[in-house]
Amino acid sequence: QVQLVESGGGLVQAGGSLRLSCAASGFTFRSYAMGWFRQAPGKERDWVSCISNSDGRTYYADSVKGRDTISIDNAKHAVYLQMNSLKPEDTAVYYCAAVPSCDSDLIGFWGQGTQVTVSS
Repeated sequence: QVQLVESGGGLVQAGGSLRLSCAASGFTFRSYAMGWFRQAPGKERDWVSCISNSDGRTYYADSVKGRDTISIDNAKHAVYLQMNSLKPEDTAVYYCAAVPSCDSDLIGFWGQGTQVTVSS
């Protein structure tokens, strides 16, 4: 059974930091790139970041570039998103996803999401 379980969300003041974690199981972790997406209330789900499992390259949306860092631990089958200098506009449900590659529009598997709320 495929599972992607996010954790680490919460309420934080603007300027603060959070580290999201995503634990994966039930599929061949190294065969997928891992991405983070977010969905704010009333808005579409947007891509945030991706890390390639093949070469370790990382990619970021302009909105988080310089503030967020994605990382992966293949031994633990986990992916992380360190978020710094958080802004109220970062408030959203954050989802991790297993994707065929960081340049693919396809989504292999979704997690259930974790809420991040940034107060001003």
